[in-house]
Amino acid sequence: METILTINNLTKHYGAVKAVNDLSFTIEKGNVYGILGPNGSGKSTTLGMVLNVVNPTRGNFHWFDGKNSTHDALKKVGAIIERPNFYPYMTAKQNLALVCKIKDVPTDRIEEKLDVVGLLERKDSKFSTFSLGMKQRLAIASALLNNPEILILDEPTNGLDPQGIHQIREIIKKIAQDGTTILLASHLLDEVEKVCSHVVILRKGVKLYSGRVDAMNASQGFFELKCEQTQLLVDYLNNHNDFGEVKVEGDLITGYLVSPLAAHALNSELHSKDIALTHLVKRKESLEEQFLQLTNNLN
Repeated sequence: METILTINNLTKHYGAVKAVNDLSFTIEKGNVYGILGPNGSGKSTTLGMVLNVVNPTRGNFHWFDGKNSTHDALKKVGAIIERPNFYPYMTAKQNLALVCKIKDVPTDRIEEKLDVVGLLERKDSKFSTFSLGMKQRLAIASALLNNPEILILDEPTNGLDPQGIHQIREIIKKIAQDGTTILLASHLLDEVEKVCSHVVILRKGVKLYSGRVDAMNASQGFFELKCEQTQLLVDYLNNHNDFGEVKVEGDLITGYLVSPLAAHALNSELHSKDIALTHLVKRKESLEEQFLQLTNNLN
C-alpha cells in the first residue's frame, strides 16, 4: 500500500515542556486516521511540524516517497489547522476564487467542492451570513480545491452544535469514500470511533497506541463474578491461562480475559471445582474504557 506520510522519532520541546516526544507512525493511502488525545497532548504540534509551520527539536518526517521537498509535497496536501478565516463581505464563491488564485488552481473546481460540502445553494451568500458549521464546511471546500491526496483537519467539529457535528462527520466520510486519505486531530473519542479507521493515541506528547480502531476494540472482554468463596475463586482465576489481570472490589471479582472463554464454559469449570457462583456476567470493554485505561496509566 502506498505510504502518504512517515514520521520518525519526531520530538518538539518548548523549554522544559515536552510537547511531542519521540513520535513515530506512518499513514497509508486510503484510510482515515485520527490523532486522539486530551487537550495539550501534542496533537496540534504534531500537525504543525508535518505542515512545516513548527520546527521539530529532533526527529524527521517525509511525505510520500520522500523524493520531493516538503514544500513541493505540501502542494498535494489540504489542511485546516485554524479557525476558518475568509473575507466576510465576499460570497462563498468569491472567497474560494481568491483561494484558487493563491493556490494557482483552476476556478472550475469551485462549484464541485461546494457541492461536496453541501454549500452549492449558498455559493452567492456572503461569508458573514454563514453559521459556524457552514464556515467550517467552506473551509473544507477550500482545502479540497487543489484535489489533495490527503486532507488534514485539526479539531474539525470543535464548537459546533450537534447538527453541525453530524454534517462535518458525514462530509469527512464522503471525502474518504471518494479516495482521499484523511488525518484529523480530535479530543473526542466518539468522533474517532465513528469516523476513523486508524488511531494514534497521545498523552503528554507520548504515543500510547497506534493501529486500527477495530483492533483496539478487539479485547476478549471480562467477567464480573461473585461467590461466597471469594479467595478460592481469586486463586483459581490467577492460575487460569485464559485470564490476565484479576481485580477484587468488595465482593465483586473482575477477571480480564487474554483469550476467548465462554460464560457457560467458565461456569462449568468452576462448578467442577466446587466453586458456586452467585453472580456471573460477561462484558466487553468499550473503546472508551480502553482509552481511559491507556490515558490514566501515564502520570
